Amino acid sequence: MKRTLLGLSMLCVGTATIFPACSSKTKGVSDKTGWNYNDPRLGGFDVANYPGQQTGPGLVPVEGGRFTMGQTEEDITYERNNIPRDVTVSSFYMDETEVANVHYREYIYWLQRSYGADYPEEISKALPDTTAWREALAFNEPLVTNYFRHAAYNNYPVVGVNWYQANAYCKWRSDRVNEMILIKNGMLKKNQNQVNEDVFNSEAYVSGQYLGTPGRNQKRDLDPNGAGKRNASYADGYMLPNYRLPTEAEWEYAAYGLIDKNPAPRTKRRRGEEAITDRKVYPWGDVRSTRYQNRGSYRGEYLANYKRSSGDAMGVAGGLNDNADRPAPVYSYGANAFGLYNMAGNVSEWVLDVYRPTSHQDVNDLNPFRGNEFYKNTYEADGTLTEKDSLGNLTKVPIDSTNLIGRYDRAYVGYDARAVEDGDTLSGFVYDYGRTTLINNDSRVIKGASWNDRAYWLSPGTRRFMQANHTSSKVGFRCVMDRLGSPGFNNDAGGNHFGKRKRRG
Repeated sequence: MKRTLLGLSMLCVGTATIFPACSSKTKGVSDKTGWNYNDPRLGGFDVANYPGQQTGPGLVPVEGGRFTMGQTEEDITYERNNIPRDVTVSSFYMDETEVANVHYREYIYWLQRSYGADYPEEISKALPDTTAWREALAFNEPLVTNYFRHAAYNNYPVVGVNWYQANAYCKWRSDRVNEMILIKNGMLKKNQNQVNEDVFNSEAYVSGQYLGTPGRNQKRDLDPNGAGKRNASYADGYMLPNYRLPTEAEWEYAAYGLIDKNPAPRTKRRRGEEAITDRKVYPWGDVRSTRYQNRGSYRGEYLANYKRSSGDAMGVAGGLNDNADRPAPVYSYGANAFGLYNMAGNVSEWVLDVYRPTSHQDVNDLNPFRGNEFYKNTYEADGTLTEKDSLGNLTKVPIDSTNLIGRYDRAYVGYDARAVEDGDTLSGFVYDYGRTTLINNDSRVIKGASWNDRAYWLSPGTRRFMQANHTSSKVGFRCVMDRLGSPGFNNDAGGNHFGKRKRRG
């Protein structure tokens, strides 16, 4: 069941909505002190009238909830690395499609324009490994040359990108989206000549270390002792959270799209039932088939891009089954219930998590994740923020573990939590990479089947891993963004079933 490709402009923008996130002022009185908000005669504490988070470019909302994470089929690999367990995932936003070649080339172009003259190594670090297509006993040289660069593959998923490169793309995208929001709202003027340390960086802008040229709608500074105008802050509600890779739990939850298994989901007239009728094997439903089952002209069409059997990558002439010998365009096949494309097949995808086969033993059942590394900004002796580096980024250093012991839970005793409670010391087993195991703290989970996988891997509960600095012609990625505030996308939170509560400020 194919979908015709959208135009290039639509593909690049997706479901973007970039509107003013809030009005510049709101009347209100603190119900704790009685002082007026937004009143320069009473100190000028500025409180935004925030209508709720806007959907960033390329994203669709994914309402969170409880689901059974883990295997849905027989464990044919006998790895026992995905034992089912119930977890809850918070609401978030996810890319409608995998990141395509045209999107990644936009990133490379921007790096070349901003850093190419003085820091060419930054471009080299970001380039995909096109030799990932090479195989000793296959003729793939045309793809080595053309897949990333040629216009014929503009809308195909980018591959040959390692985990670190995917994370760097997410950071770059975050800054470009926030910069455009500020430009569209008149707080910044366009700057096509920004290079090196003068490039826009969201954190540097908020901290006052990005100069730029203020726009005509720059925020008014209500502080009686202020400068009259100021940069926007996160408290103003305009700027969006960072794009990032999804956690394994987020990716798996989004892939299933279980909202279509709720017999009576919430509408404007009903509150919704807390019920899921059954588990799913694939993103498109609980039918154990990879073909469209309903009557009509689409009946029998393949629902994902995968290898049906040995030597059968796409069917026969005049009757191609999935109509793709390798990756397919990112809007191919049908979307799942959340509106996400190719959550099974096409390319496997990087997620944030460090791989351990014992993930089912992890203790956290709300937003479970293995891979935390905690960093902080650096400050000078006088308490001022350290000057940004030559690439325009704020300087980060690991949190000092000596200041953490005894202050937090037993697992939070250092900045690197990738190996916390992974069972190695309890069992006497040590993850000695290259000697006793191929797993270490740089082993990252990949999810979903690729164009070269059998149907078994189409189930979102399956999991594999790859070293973070490795690349593959079968692995791509997509980004997510945190949902701030209410888990419901109508901005209601908590016990509002009994009526709206008065909102202040």
